Amino acid sequence: MSWKSEIESGKRFEFGDNWSNFLENITDYQIEHAKMKLVEWLGDIEGKTFLDIGSGSGLHSLCARMLGAKVYSFDYDLQSVECTRYLKEKYFPNDEDWVVEQGSVLDKSYIESLGKFDIVYSWGVLHHTGEMWEALEHAEIPVSDEGTFFIAIYNTQVYWTPYWKFVKKTYNSNALMRFFWKYFYMIFNTLAYSIKDLILFKNPLSRYAEYKRSRGMSIYYDLIDWLGGYPFETAKAEEIFDFYKEKNYTLEKLYTANGRLGCNQFVFKKSK
Repeated sequence: MSWKSEIESGKRFEFGDNWSNFLENITDYQIEHAKMKLVEWLGDIEGKTFLDIGSGSGLHSLCARMLGAKVYSFDYDLQSVECTRYLKEKYFPNDEDWVVEQGSVLDKSYIESLGKFDIVYSWGVLHHTGEMWEALEHAEIPVSDEGTFFIAIYNTQVYWTPYWKFVKKTYNSNALMRFFWKYFYMIFNTLAYSIKDLILFKNPLSRYAEYKRSRGMSIYYDLIDWLGGYPFETAKAEEIFDFYKEKNYTLEKLYTANGRLGCNQFVFKKSK
């Protein structure tokens, strides 16, 4: 089944359509803070080769290139590929050190054809492939000896994971359910955050400012990405750790969702 037919049948969210809307309003502020988060996690990447698996909007590929890395970006979603190409042409036209193309992490022969990279980056992508463990297996193939592997995977929650799978599946089923879930959570989140901020005597605008500092993303488009993000799989932090420990990876940095909603983030170093 093709990418487009999967979307039309409700089996896959149209990530690229959401990202193209996000790019219409992207600001230098968001780009700068996304760059800061990359440096925070990966340090100095100037002169290094950087593979972005599932480039999405292209924002983090752009940041890696701005930080001096030689970037190779690919995505399964054709509109996401176009989003990444848009940023490349806007900021780095005719740049031979940034390649953008369509590809699938589930295509092992394609992944093997890419060669080796100093940094392999896949943030919040592999759990949307429909075959997460196979994707996790393939994603580490391009990591060079002593290379860095940075991934983020949805955290498993005993009760909430089945619920969110239901929300995402029904969100993609028809326009009525998309309308319902989108406005339900826009209203619910606004009320919940306002009440919490009032109790804690915080400025409600501080939550938005805090969010904007996180990876340069947008509250609205990230909500749509979250609600629609299907296929949807999860893993416990220890499952990911054990999976790559057996492949001679050492965990260098870790952020966990601490049992809550969100992604567990891992920076691994590959041993020779």
